[in-house]
Amino acid sequence: MTRILIVTDAWQPQVNGVVRCLTNVGDELKSFGHDVRFLTPGQFWTVPMPTYPEIRLSFASLGHIEAFVDGVQPDCIHIATEGPLGLLARQLCMARNVPFTTSYHTRFAEYLSARVPIPPDWGYAYLRWFHEPAKRTLAPTKSISKDLLSRGFENIVSWTRGVDASHFVPGEKTQFTDLPGPHLLYVGRVSVEKNIQSFLSADVPGTKIVVGDGPQLEELRHAFPDVHFLGHRSGKELVACYQSADAFVFPSKTDTFGNVMIEAMASGTPVAAYPTMGPIDVLTDRRAGAMDDDLSVAIRTALTLDRGAARRHALTFTWRHCAEIFFENLQIIGPQRELAA
Repeated sequence: MTRILIVTDAWQPQVNGVVRCLTNVGDELKSFGHDVRFLTPGQFWTVPMPTYPEIRLSFASLGHIEAFVDGVQPDCIHIATEGPLGLLARQLCMARNVPFTTSYHTRFAEYLSARVPIPPDWGYAYLRWFHEPAKRTLAPTKSISKDLLSRGFENIVSWTRGVDASHFVPGEKTQFTDLPGPHLLYVGRVSVEKNIQSFLSADVPGTKIVVGDGPQLEELRHAFPDVHFLGHRSGKELVACYQSADAFVFPSKTDTFGNVMIEAMASGTPVAAYPTMGPIDVLTDRRAGAMDDDLSVAIRTALTLDRGAARRHALTFTWRHCAEIFFENLQIIGPQRELAA
């Protein structure tokens, strides 16, 4: 048994790809017999992040982190995010000469630049500095890994993601039956970096449906009154939305992976996307998804694809494989590098 500590600034009740990935990886590692502990914002006083209130920023001290780590006595430490907790954990590991790994989940530089007038190069300078001491930095796809290496990052390992194929399954169309078809679905956060407006303004027939909440919801609801905004959906309700869509549209150009694409395909729904980092690594079977620089073309093509092919392609992504890569790259804290100060 290996005792693994994962430090993350993103955690429940947030609903996003980072939380989903870490939760599933943790569950898989536990099923392998490992002891997995999480250091999260829920253990400290927090305040909402400006422009992104769903994310809570932790007000913890280095002493708090030291006490927690000394109590856990982990064999391995993984720092999943570059926020306040990640920074403190990094500082502690470096002060004690303890090896650690990190992961790159979010195109932070592009997200930041979309919200405030800061050049992406500034964001990448910070990210390079943050990840530089890590023995391994796990990146979601091969194209993201290649991009990071071209920006001066080192020790990059291509990771992957998975899907719960027993939960996201094909089924009958039970939703949207009173709306004109074809039914085009987006699922995810409703915010500027997701580029949802390019989907909503696409010249394609049918009904556009948006599932999710976020800061841009009211703006888009006002700008596109013909679009059906359903708000947050989860569990069987979300599965039913996937099953009932004729095509799933993923308009983001900044996501590092896009778990929702696999969820849609596992539910039997082909995907339409731009040929950017994320989709080009996920939609590798053109029978399951379509990509084009003109999103309208990609949508029209996706509507012609086979739902069975979409399901079969999704089954190639498993959380077990994701957890195996994660575990293989952890760095054991040897006796010469004791955690005790």
